[in-house]
Amino acid sequence: MACIAKEVETELLPFFRVYKDGYVERLLGSQYVPPLLDDPETGVSSKDITISQDPLIKARVFLPKLDEPHQKLPVLVYYHGGGFCVESAFSSDHHRYLDGLVSQAKVVAVSVEYRMAPEHYLPAAYEDGWAALQWIASHFAENVIDDEPWLTNHGNSERFFLGGDSAGANIAHNIAMKVGKEGLPGGLKVLGVSLTHPYFCGSKEIGSETCEDPEDFGCLVWNFVYPSAPGGVDCPMINPVAPDAPSLAGLACSRLFVSVSENDELRHRGIAYYEAVKESGWEGEAELVEVEGEDHAFHILKFETPKAKDLTRKVADFLTK
Repeated sequence: MACIAKEVETELLPFFRVYKDGYVERLLGSQYVPPLLDDPETGVSSKDITISQDPLIKARVFLPKLDEPHQKLPVLVYYHGGGFCVESAFSSDHHRYLDGLVSQAKVVAVSVEYRMAPEHYLPAAYEDGWAALQWIASHFAENVIDDEPWLTNHGNSERFFLGGDSAGANIAHNIAMKVGKEGLPGGLKVLGVSLTHPYFCGSKEIGSETCEDPEDFGCLVWNFVYPSAPGGVDCPMINPVAPDAPSLAGLACSRLFVSVSENDELRHRGIAYYEAVKESGWEGEAELVEVEGEDHAFHILKFETPKAKDLTRKVADFLTK
């Protein structure tokens, strides 16, 4: 209640307000929840780790109930959504989603807590996502010094995945492109990338969606969280089909899963991305899932509904196929 009397410096509604005293009030996002060993419903264990101190990068690691002590499992590096400015790897919504996905897919998942706007404008989230991936990948190279035992003991380096939702899916795409260009420690390969409701935009109209309108919400968010982006809304990091964007044939994976929802304003961008990857000369297997009658991130916000459970199952099938 104390925030009501303060003077607002700037705001990005409905996400947050920044007050003149520097206080940031986040208006969206679920509450933080602690990790849990041996969840009574799923049997999944989770714990929080620190990947880097400077910058501070943390993560929540999930391990499913094991069938045998030395079982090797696929590894999923996950980036949460929230417009690059809200939500968290430690929030109840994303914890619940990852807990359910890990239980079904039987994977070791590392959900990355990256820096967010307005305290840290982009490209900070991309930098943290890349640093976290390099640290995780180092567990499967020689001479690991600072290791996470759930990864070293149970991670299968031949089944390595990237994934995310919304802005996190955007991060996963950009990280996969960077892997294609620079590689990973020990020559680790990314088998698959899973993008649910990816956040892309651009100035050229696609389908019934356009970013030419200055009030377009996707463009407003991008311009706020990355004010110095080269090319604005046609920066390849937000518009992977922009004229100057690198070829999507460089996507560093052999399998791709993209899901969109009928009532999501980002739907057309997700479909255009999927089609552009297929037409780029990329030599992999791509799958597109469209869900009727649902909105953006419904599989996380309405986790217990039948359609949400079905989409989670499809993502789990992608990780286990």
